[in-house]
Amino acid sequence: MKKALFYNLLLISASYLFSCSRPIARFSMIGEQKVLEQIQFQNESQKAANYEWNFGDGNTSTLPTPNHQYKASGNYTITLKAIDEKGKSKMTEQDITITPPSKCLVELETAYGSMLIQLYDDTPLHQDNFIKLAEEGYYDSLLFHRVINGFMLQGGDPNSRHAKTNQSLGSGGPGYMVDAEFRDSLVHVKGALAAARTGDAVNPQKRSSGSQFYIVQGQKLTEDMLARIEAQKGIRYTKAQRDAYLANGGTPFLDREYTVFGQVIEGMEVIDKIAAVKTNPGDRPAEDVWMKVRVIR
Repeated sequence: MKKALFYNLLLISASYLFSCSRPIARFSMIGEQKVLEQIQFQNESQKAANYEWNFGDGNTSTLPTPNHQYKASGNYTITLKAIDEKGKSKMTEQDITITPPSKCLVELETAYGSMLIQLYDDTPLHQDNFIKLAEEGYYDSLLFHRVINGFMLQGGDPNSRHAKTNQSLGSGGPGYMVDAEFRDSLVHVKGALAAARTGDAVNPQKRSSGSQFYIVQGQKLTEDMLARIEAQKGIRYTKAQRDAYLANGGTPFLDREYTVFGQVIEGMEVIDKIAAVKTNPGDRPAEDVWMKVRVIR
């Protein structure tokens, strides 16, 4: 009886020691659980040398304490596997709910990188139209058909999809225009998203193209240059606008002429990369620069 009890205790002790020797997987999260917000993962695992994270959205990491940004709202399951030096592992998981962003955002993807763009609530006609076209997949595979270094990148012509090398582009659209929405608060600083349009001679109301747009690169500006623009146009820039122009450059001579309806808030370097591509006569890139636009929900 005593011998059996001894062996039982021995087995229990061995089992306890074996379980204690395995790593422990545990983590917590810091940060607002909202689209595009950085979430910091606090690794609270024990007895582990390596880690395998799966964030539930197709992205993974092997960092001990990674940060992650979700690009779409929804429910996700996060998995952490803690692995010790002998290859033994333990896994844990937690569910997370990511809420939509507070701003109207789109992601514009190119071969040169992606730009995150905020669409302004102050220009609802242009915002609604751009969102509608993006959700229909209208912009996917279209080209930046006009690129001028030091000025802007223009795209959104449906005729650019599968366009031949020497094909003239820039006249296509969805068959309608959008009424102008000029706002004193929205100006052509670098990264501004604005609507292209036909000239004043045929379009005195300055209505926007239904689909074509441009993204401002612009040039560096001085106080004197801004003062001349103000005198010519009879406008007065706020201190914030003036500071933005002086710090980042832009195309202020287009203010009050074309509707600005958004701003690049991440990926400004992509503008410079595309602006630097080799172009043919007519300002079309020698190698096609495609785009894909996705609404951030």
